[in-house]
Formats: sequence, structure tokens, C-alpha cells
Amino acid sequence: MPEIIQEQLQSAMDFSYTENQKMIAEIVRNFLAREYPPSRMMQDDEEQKFPYDVVMKAGELGLLGIIFPNEIGGAGFGYLEYIVAIEELAKYDPSLALTIAAHNSLGTNHIYQFGSEEQKRKYVPSLASGKKLAAWGLTEPNSGSDAASMLTTAVRDGDHWVLNGTKNFITNSHSAEVAVVMAITDREKGHHGISAFIIEKGTPGFSASKKENKLGMRASETGQLVMDNCRIPYENLIGELNEGFKQAMQILDGGRISIAALSVGLAQGALDACIRYARERKQFGKPIGEFQAIQFKLADMATEIQAARLLTMKAASLKDEGKNTNMESAQAKLFASETAVRVTSEAVQIFGGYGFIKEYPVEKYYRDVKLCTIGEGTSEIQRIVIARNLARQ
Repeated sequence: MPEIIQEQLQSAMDFSYTENQKMIAEIVRNFLAREYPPSRMMQDDEEQKFPYDVVMKAGELGLLGIIFPNEIGGAGFGYLEYIVAIEELAKYDPSLALTIAAHNSLGTNHIYQFGSEEQKRKYVPSLASGKKLAAWGLTEPNSGSDAASMLTTAVRDGDHWVLNGTKNFITNSHSAEVAVVMAITDREKGHHGISAFIIEKGTPGFSASKKENKLGMRASETGQLVMDNCRIPYENLIGELNEGFKQAMQILDGGRISIAALSVGLAQGALDACIRYARERKQFGKPIGEFQAIQFKLADMATEIQAARLLTMKAASLKDEGKNTNMESAQAKLFASETAVRVTSEAVQIFGGYGFIKEYPVEKYYRDVKLCTIGEGTSEIQRIVIARNLARQ
């Protein structure tokens, strides 16, 4: 076999972390230990308090711009490094991981991927360097998976656009200084008549409204964005007119990799807690980890998590290569999120009665995990995306 082919095969089959990825994982772990102690993390969850200061400090480390080039304020890494960071964050606190993921792969990335050079120069440096937070608005009170049925409109008025409508379930809703919002610009064209716009916090007619009281991910902001005759400059249109839906679908491909990584990290955090507990908890005179019933649960959990991680790594690797990841992102998100649901359910079972108590970590993982099968496209939508890709093969 030619030497170059052997090298390519070896590279393709190397699933170990690079030095950069190991460094990022260690930086994130040290950061969390230093800046976000467990007592405060749990208090923020209980009180549904957004840890804005912690998020800004994460920005100083480069975590709010990890996938963007150095020259525009980012950390200069790729998606493989990004998913390592998100996984490490999610092991500790999925809420914080969600905040940082939505900022990177949705709000900021939409401007970076599809914005004009002027828009990139104006907005991306402050977002990628962590000085400002971004939000991204597609979902509405009556428009979820069926994005084409949205009611938010944008009507041109001379050199301005006038937006009216409400966006729902928006991450970073109240703290974001910049939002990317989708709106109807040609109702007759359906999803081919949707455009994307940049709106800055403080713009007259633009406000954050209802903040949701959630089951899990409680320290991550989720709320409404309201546009009431909100006037923005014409140049705040992102890309071409009526191209917003197409842009959003491409952005979601990257966002689904984020949720897959978050799911893997959350599941790994639950498994790690179970392994520690199985060593310490004794029943019938020996640690419960010596019972086959518990061993089999741990073995299945670890195997499924690793499979989810590899699917996520594949999607991230293809993303770094600039390839279409529509199917791979959906597969990773689907499998990783549903794996995380199974793992956290088993984790509560392993902890028994203590798994139902907030004093122990798996209770929070169990509450946090369900969003992973809903946000950025439900599991049902992921199956549709995968099936459509298979039909085109």
C-alpha cells in the first residue's frame, strides 16, 4: 500500500485528542473550578439566575469566539476544538454550555457566515472577543418546526425596515446586545420569503419580554423577543432578500453539532457521578458497583456515550473541512440527545432515592437533558432530515 494512503488512513482513524484539544479541555475545567463553584451553580439553577459575570469571564478566555478567526477577535480554533469545550462545560453545567453554544454557533455565526464585510467588521469582533452576547430568533409562539408559518414581518420603509412580531424560546434573550431575527418579507413565497436581520439592544420598539420558568437549564436565559414597529437600517438585512430561511437551515447544521456535544458532556457528567457513587455506596456488605446489575448499566452507558461522541466528532470534522453536514449533524444530534436521556434516567436509577434529591448531581442532569431532544430541531425533525438525505442518495 502506498505510504501516503497509509498516512491518510492512520489520520482518519485517529480518534485521540490533539494537544490543542487537551489544552482546551484543561482550560475549561480549571476555569469552572476557579470561577463557578458548585454551590453557586446550584443556587443559580434554583433561583433561575443568569451568571452573566461568569459568561463574560468565559469570553475573556476565548470561549465566546472559539470558532472564529483571530483577526476578528476569535480564538482561531475549529469545530473539533469547539465540541471539546462544549462537552467539558456541559459535564459541569449544561446551562452554561447552552449559553455559550447559542452565542457561538447561532447568533454570532449567522453574521459571520452570511453577513456583509461591513456587518462582520461592525459586529463580530465584539461578539467573538466576548465583550457582547448574541441571540438568535427563529421560533415563535405559534411557529416551531414549521418555520414558514411565522408571523413576524419586516416591511421596507425607505432606508429602513419595520419589524413586528414575537420570537419565543430565545436563548440569551435578556442579556444579548445583538440579535439575529428571521422575519417574513414576502408572505406569498412561504419559506422562500423569509429574510434575516440584525437588531441591536436598545433599538426603539425592540425588547425582551417574558422570561420562561423552565424544568431544566434554568440558569440559561430563555425568553421572548418582541418587535413593535421596530425600525432598523436597511443595511441590517443579512445577505440577500428572502434568503433567511436557507441561511437559518445552514446555521442549524452547526448548532446541532453544538447540542450533540452538549448532550455528550451532560451524559458523561452523569456517568462520572454514577461511577463515583457505585464505588462509595454499599449494600449487602459491598459497593454496589460490584453487582452485575449496576455494572451492566454502567457498561451500556459508557458505550452509548462513546458512540455519540464519535458521531459528533465526525460531524465536527466534516464541518471543519467545509463540507455539507446536514445529515451528519442531524444524526449526531439525534443519537447524542436521546442517548443522554437514557443515560440520565439510568443515573437516577443507580442513585436510587438519592437520585431524586437535589443534593445529588444526577437530579439536575435529569432535568436539564430533556431540552436536548427539543432545542434546535426535535428528534422527530432530525429523523425527517436524515430520511430526506437517504432518499437523495
